[in-house]
Amino acid sequence: MRVRDFALGLTAGALVFVGAAAAAPPNAADLEAELVCPVCETTLDQSNAPIAEQMKTFIRVRIAAGDTEQEIKDALVGEFGPGVLATPRKSGFGLLAWLLPLVALVAGAIAVGLLIRSWSRRRAPPDDATPLDPRLERLVDDELARFDD
Repeated sequence: MRVRDFALGLTAGALVFVGAAAAAPPNAADLEAELVCPVCETTLDQSNAPIAEQMKTFIRVRIAAGDTEQEIKDALVGEFGPGVLATPRKSGFGLLAWLLPLVALVAGAIAVGLLIRSWSRRRAPPDDATPLDPRLERLVDDELARFDD
């Protein structure tokens, strides 16, 4: 019985913690890093343009009013269009911006794998190479001996 009560208490505590985290108001600094100024096309946290300052004020007012992060983003997208979001949409043409780097990474890994495979399969020189003529071998040894001195 004690184990069951402990498990129920632990589960209830976890649910309260998750609910409190979900109910936490959005952070203005995080939103400013995720939104782009329509004038200078940098994130709001880096822009000092008048419209960026107005957008920052709007964000703070909406946070104080209790809006969620998504509600604030939706309002700004409605006002300025989808270009105000710093991350591309995950549908339509914006999906290409998410997938293209992954495709390039996979293609690069495949290319490197194929190169390594081809390099490892190259034939080594045969071990039974014909020996040098004894006279030529002696001349090479004499020349090498001169460098040792």
